Amino acid sequence: MNGNSVRVAVIQAGSAAFDTAATLERVERLVADAAARGAELAVLPEALIGGYPKGADFGATVGRRTPEGREWFRRYREAAIDVPGPVVSRLGELARAHAMHLVIGVIERDAGTLYCTALMLGADGQLLGKHRKVMPTAVERLIWGQGDGSTLPVVETPLGRLGAVICWENYMPQLRLAMYAQGIQLYCAPTVDDRETWQATMRHIALEGRCFVLSACQFSRRSDFPDDYPVAADDPDAVLIGGGSVIVDPLGQVLAGPVRDGEAVLVADLDLAAIDRAVLDLDVVGHYARPDIFRLDVDTRPKPAVRFGDDGEAG
Repeated sequence: MNGNSVRVAVIQAGSAAFDTAATLERVERLVADAAARGAELAVLPEALIGGYPKGADFGATVGRRTPEGREWFRRYREAAIDVPGPVVSRLGELARAHAMHLVIGVIERDAGTLYCTALMLGADGQLLGKHRKVMPTAVERLIWGQGDGSTLPVVETPLGRLGAVICWENYMPQLRLAMYAQGIQLYCAPTVDDRETWQATMRHIALEGRCFVLSACQFSRRSDFPDDYPVAADDPDAVLIGGGSVIVDPLGQVLAGPVRDGEAVLVADLDLAAIDRAVLDLDVVGHYARPDIFRLDVDTRPKPAVRFGDDGEAG
């Protein structure tokens, strides 16, 4: 696109659960589709690589864990990826091959802990940044750790200032404010929330932040999971995650989506000058703020559990 315009794609798809190689093949096919439509940025769902284990309990109840649940966690951990690592390199090659920026949800493996992470890759294939979900929701806390303030980037790209907030983190007002304060223009919201209410959330954030919101949701059927996966649905066509991907402009108008009937690639042309027009009457970190009353402090220091030697101020 020319001038202040950028063509973006939101990709709605599900994982080949517990099969990272097969999921990568899906990603490559769908990104190629988006590239053929002229997209310069593609946003893909939460936990797409590594998978979102919808309906699984990993054999855990209060005071009890089962051997079967531990085995499912082993399989889940095996499907996760290292960052950096071979899968990230492959994603970088994909981005470079199509001269496209990518934002994609992965399950990141770091020592004994898994994190729900969004990766941001440049059109040259470089990893521009990552964001670890700071607050896994409900039972997600059993299988995912919490990110810290060191992975809250908004990165400068030729397309605009780009950042990612994952699923129900979008209900954290402080986290949204931290994104707005960094001047985010392309607000990416990878998710698995397929409820109708998600649409209102995405429109609200676009209005509040005066930014474009690109939300990619998974769409998964029972057939995307192994035959022995412990979920009640037997029908291979039963929908486990129902989509709802959407693109919204800075005044809350829906530009594409929501889509709920299967895998899809949504494309929209974004006029970044729309942000300049929208901030006339609302800038929540500027003329519509009251720092004399309210203030947000954001600690961006990493918080490792163990520090060796003189490696900085303890946090």
